[in-house]
Amino acid sequence: MALKATIFKVDLQVADMDRSHYGSHVLTLARHPSETDERLMMRLLAFCLYASDSLRFGRGLSTEDEADLFDPDPTGSIAHWVDVGTPDARDIRKACGQARQVTVLAYGRTVGVWWRQHGVLLSGQRNLTVLRVSQEAGETLAALASRNMNVQCTIQEGIAWVTCGDRTVEVALEALLRPGA
Repeated sequence: MALKATIFKVDLQVADMDRSHYGSHVLTLARHPSETDERLMMRLLAFCLYASDSLRFGRGLSTEDEADLFDPDPTGSIAHWVDVGTPDARDIRKACGQARQVTVLAYGRTVGVWWRQHGVLLSGQRNLTVLRVSQEAGETLAALASRNMNVQCTIQEGIAWVTCGDRTVEVALEALLRPGA
């Protein structure tokens, strides 16, 4: 018998001073049986960082060649493609050809090795941003995961403060690559 996804309900408040986006979002996230709480919370953090009324979650781990999150424009083209983790460089280069803007939110113990292996190849992409979340911040975010969450996220000057209940996690985003850099 196949294991089913676990459903997480999130009532999210975003105050993004960097982009002047302020909004409330009611989200339903499905956590694939092989997905960790850390990856689930990284997808939620990515949503916070790029929140808009049109931002959508992809179909998940079992669907290759699809973004973890994507923001379509009115014509149906992908305006923004967002992946979390350490995706294959070929997949990122392909995404750069399909979307106007691509962001990778890299996290975990292997980010340094992944970046040393793929950084030179990816640095030629003009529409790619790669941001790193520290291992400590990722693990602390994972500890916030629960099936029903009320989350507030404040973003200012490249730092996100994620509050759930009485706990707040500060997430500094280290830019490994920015367009035009």
